[in-house]
Amino acid sequence: MKTFRAFLCALPLLLTAFAVNAQQAVTFPSGDSTAQALLYLPQGPGQHPALIVIHEWWGLNDWIKQEAQGYAAKGYVALAVDLYRGKVAADPELAHELMRGLPQDQGVRDLTSAVTFLQSRKDVKRDRIGAVGWCMGGGYALQLAIASPALKAVAVNYGSLATDKADLAKIHAAVLGNFGGKDQGIAPDAVHAFEAAMQSLGKPVDVKIYPDAGHAFENPNNAAGYRPDDAADALARVDRFLAANLGH
Repeated sequence: MKTFRAFLCALPLLLTAFAVNAQQAVTFPSGDSTAQALLYLPQGPGQHPALIVIHEWWGLNDWIKQEAQGYAAKGYVALAVDLYRGKVAADPELAHELMRGLPQDQGVRDLTSAVTFLQSRKDVKRDRIGAVGWCMGGGYALQLAIASPALKAVAVNYGSLATDKADLAKIHAAVLGNFGGKDQGIAPDAVHAFEAAMQSLGKPVDVKIYPDAGHAFENPNNAAGYRPDDAADALARVDRFLAANLGH
């Protein structure tokens, strides 16, 4: 009995140690600089599909870490890239400043370097790499699909969209999008234009607009705009999409 009680007392520490071990800080070359990310590994031996997780304009905060850890629990090698390289915003003013201060070519370079990093790992299926992003990260997920033909699937959650057919023609990944009908930054017309452009090129695309949702409706920290039912549906769509296209 004493041994069992001692185990119960030690259990929180054991769980904390496991959680720390499950999150690994990694770096990898990105042009002339060094990119950084958090790596989350699934349980079990062998090769796994991999997923690049791209944060909102807030930076790599606790919610994005939670999402990345959740994807690892579902069997993906999840790499949450820190585009701000250590900076995280708690208010919109700083978030806007950080986003404006991130050159797009640097962000895309960090993400394409993340693809190379994942391809170099023995526990990753090289031909089963995808990306998921929200807000700013959703836009970068699509830019990554344009820049990296190695991607198999990309999920864009209310991220900015490209419609130039010369750019979209470079996409080899299947694309899924979730958008809010009341989003002031990404209007439904823009979503429909993107969908039409992708379809005209014969690219696999699946978009859904949630009529009563605004921007960032999937983020539970968005007190004014979080819509739990729409968020649950959108994230379930992402799960099914990734499972179908990454073979997991």
